[in-house]
Amino acid sequence: MATLHIKNLHVSVAGKEILKGVTLDVFEGRTTALVGPNGHGKSTLLLALMGHPNYVVTEGEVFLDDQDVLTLSVDQRSKLGLFLAMQYPSEIPGVNSADFLKAALNARREKPMSLFQFYSKMQTAYKEMGIPFEMSTRNLNEGFSGGEKKRNEILQLKLLEPRIALLDEIDSGLDVDAIQVVSAAIREEQQKGRGFLVVSHYARLYDLISPDDVAVMINGRIAVTGGPELVKKIDTQGYEWIKTELGIAIEKEESVGSIGVCATREALGK
Repeated sequence: MATLHIKNLHVSVAGKEILKGVTLDVFEGRTTALVGPNGHGKSTLLLALMGHPNYVVTEGEVFLDDQDVLTLSVDQRSKLGLFLAMQYPSEIPGVNSADFLKAALNARREKPMSLFQFYSKMQTAYKEMGIPFEMSTRNLNEGFSGGEKKRNEILQLKLLEPRIALLDEIDSGLDVDAIQVVSAAIREEQQKGRGFLVVSHYARLYDLISPDDVAVMINGRIAVTGGPELVKKIDTQGYEWIKTELGIAIEKEESVGSIGVCATREALGK
């Protein structure tokens, strides 16, 4: 079983330190929910783990089993078994979706997949994600709706079969039907033993995918870890208990409306 081991990770963006010593383990075969107020470093962690060049690691270590992730390029991290479903997938004019998926699959194989095998695998994935197969002939994400882009991210996950998948607000922009499709696909991958680190601002996704572990990020650090009961607590009480129970002052003002910011006006009143 693979373990993504993150220890004392410090990350800066444009010279400003965002992550200030993150320590967290993510296990293959388990799902970890990463929650916290807006602007406290959740997306920064995922992008840094995947190797985005704007996110500079200044201290700490990241290992996937015995492999030093931080020494690897983005494509090497992908081949090692990491996958990132992005919050804002890019539109890439001139890159055909099917060609992109085929190149990504073959990059992980010693021998290229046959055309018949590839199209069979791709057709199955498109059907499972509720995406018309005709969209495979279009440029990658170009002209796609927000929901279609998010479904396309999970389609890539299903095809690439990573060991640890990082999902950055995969449920944002999805309607009720789409979130059911996406969550069903995640549950299927969970049953296959995939590991997940999932960022969401809404308890509804976590209700559908049943995380094993929950980590709360405050001020660029993991403030507390626990089980699914933490999601329920945050959804009903907001983050005020972080200050009262743990003595941690939240540096940025919270808004109202989700577990990513603050759950209820009542909690703020308390």
